[in-house]
Amino acid sequence: MSAPALRRLVRAAPLRGVSDRPLCGSGLKRKWNSLLSAVMGNSSCHNALGIPAAKGPHQVGCTDLMVGHTVQGTFFRLYYPCQTSEGFEKPDWVPCREYFNGLADFMKMSRSLSERIFNYLFGSYKIPAAYNAPFKPGEKYPVVIFSHGLGAFRTLYSAICAELASQGFVVAAVEHRDESASATFYYKERSEAQPKPPGKRENFRPVSDNLEEQWMYYRPLKTGEREFPLRNKQVKQRADECIRALDLLFDINAGKSVENVLESEFDFTTLENGMDLCRIAIMGHSFGGATVIECLCKEVRFKCGVALDTWMFPLDEEMFPDVKQPLFFINSEKFQWAGNIIRMKKLDSAFIPRKMITIKGTVHQSFPDFTFLTGNWIGRILKLKGEIDPHIAMDLCNHASLAFLQRHLSLNKDFNQWDHLIEGKDDNLIPGTNITIPQSSM
Repeated sequence: MSAPALRRLVRAAPLRGVSDRPLCGSGLKRKWNSLLSAVMGNSSCHNALGIPAAKGPHQVGCTDLMVGHTVQGTFFRLYYPCQTSEGFEKPDWVPCREYFNGLADFMKMSRSLSERIFNYLFGSYKIPAAYNAPFKPGEKYPVVIFSHGLGAFRTLYSAICAELASQGFVVAAVEHRDESASATFYYKERSEAQPKPPGKRENFRPVSDNLEEQWMYYRPLKTGEREFPLRNKQVKQRADECIRALDLLFDINAGKSVENVLESEFDFTTLENGMDLCRIAIMGHSFGGATVIECLCKEVRFKCGVALDTWMFPLDEEMFPDVKQPLFFINSEKFQWAGNIIRMKKLDSAFIPRKMITIKGTVHQSFPDFTFLTGNWIGRILKLKGEIDPHIAMDLCNHASLAFLQRHLSLNKDFNQWDHLIEGKDDNLIPGTNITIPQSSM
């Protein structure tokens, strides 16, 4: 999610009054209290919502891996085909309250006020995957590294990641530590003089009692600060984090021992020789879409990229000629603008496959899980839903992505049944873009 997208689509809409001026103080509280009351009054609709189950032939497991306890370490949620999901719990969609606090800070809301709202709206939802379920051996699975958007974190794209795993991929959803995530954490070593905390978390805990949790929240622009230097620095760090995650998967696949900082019942040795590391793709949304392009430039092991509603602003155009791999832009109808599309078009090539489609009736938040977790009324107000059924939009996105991955990773699957979607051939798709680009700009 980009900063312009947030201002236009998420924060501005729910916090504006009749006069279209931003509300603050008691006005903001009244607005959100009335909004919460309206949502709470429709509990039957709320209870019917949820992140859709994956549709592929494999059951899906997930686990968390943190290697290196410092901020320079690697942290991701891993999705994979599993042997069975029976007897394993589905993890919370938002792992703990600190992530709610991060979302509040990102949206410039009161933490105490937003916790009430977020916990009601989203606190009961689960990831559609079995936590720590045993890995399913027997074939070598291609790999996807996934990069989240601005203000997001590793768990918010589970509908996409779980679907890919159900179709036979191992997916590492990186949690970025460049201060673009709404919240993330790492550890520092506790000095002997520091007292140990009274208790441990139930959902994730460090293996050592000597490690103290440290939270990193989204860093907003400072007064007078230019945005491009910050975002460009962040996108470079994000790409490095994705590449480090890939390096870690190479080590795991080779049978090397990895030390998970987090307590875990998952046995990573079962992944040895379980991944096809000749078939690797990079995928991401918004700022994560920019990270896709940066990764393709930096790392030739990524054979192709899928960029969802990409925010192009953070990228140096000078590196565009260094992107030699196939690239697929899947855009929403409501987010894009001429300047952004023009920058995408600068990656066009006569020799390297470049594809672009637009999903009709979608908004920028049609790609994260949020779109499934609010009813139509609240979803439209918060710009989390577009005019299209979110399940239809997600199926189009996933199926088009799978067809593109089969084509450019040379997979022996049946995803080519959706080849027509790559060309935008569907009633709910637009080939290319819905944005009019002045010829003089190209």
